[in-house]
Amino acid sequence: MLGRLCSKVACAREAVTTLTYDYGDQMAVVGPLGAGNDPHAHDLCAIHTGRLSVPKGWVVVRHETLRA
Repeated sequence: MLGRLCSKVACAREAVTTLTYDYGDQMAVVGPLGAGNDPHAHDLCAIHTGRLSVPKGWVVVRHETLRA
């Protein structure tokens, strides 16, 4: 059984990041998988995380997990 799936329509890949938006600050934040159950968060697979685009003038903040 896979973990959580990508939120993109027709994508059956396993999610690796969670995307949230801050409309007031025109910011998209991508980070490790969130706790879940947040209707305003979107889980994305590696491919869709890499293809992420935002409207002109917006900022993308990427939070990476630390690797030992």
